[in-house]
Amino acid sequence: MLRQLVIETATEALSLALFDDEVCVARYHDVIGRGHAEQLMPRIAALPGGGRAGGIAVDTGPGSFTGLRVGLAAARALGYAWEAPVCGFSALAMVALAAQRIHPAEGAEAIVAVITGGHGELFWQKFDRHSLAPLTSPASTPINSLSALVTEHRLYGSGAEVLVTARSFGDAVTLHPDAADFPMLPAAHVRATAAPLYGRNADAVPSAARMTF
Repeated sequence: MLRQLVIETATEALSLALFDDEVCVARYHDVIGRGHAEQLMPRIAALPGGGRAGGIAVDTGPGSFTGLRVGLAAARALGYAWEAPVCGFSALAMVALAAQRIHPAEGAEAIVAVITGGHGELFWQKFDRHSLAPLTSPASTPINSLSALVTEHRLYGSGAEVLVTARSFGDAVTLHPDAADFPMLPAAHVRATAAPLYGRNADAVPSAARMTF
């Protein structure tokens, strides 16, 4: 029996799930906004057996720079301590999976997952409603520009309401990735290595890069 720990800290949510094979034996999910660094390890420790597992899956983004680093650092440290492999999954794919679960029969319109970004941008990606195959690559786009690119009526994710408001039409369904959904995620969305997908350049710019001569 494989015990697997799933960690989600890339968005405003702190979401954990512990599985025996594909059976969820413990779960924690809360939209905390900030404070992932302070809350993550105590929440893992509160899981059965201290959350110890033979495998770990962690959200690799795109999403919050801080949240991503917190989740990845914890997953890698625990993986090293427990001698457990660490795999990664996409925040946008998990939002699309939640959307498919909530609205399984919505015709042929693509699922558009939209996550809060930074500096007036949103992370987004389109998925086939039935297979969850990606129809676009993940991207970070200014809200005003994205308003003209996305024409689907219903949008999903933490950034959905902002985009619906900006373009003045459609429905917004606010969703955050839920670790308990992980077993339903198609295998094509699970990466064998947990490399971060930041989705845009870092906010900080090295001083050398800012120098002009």
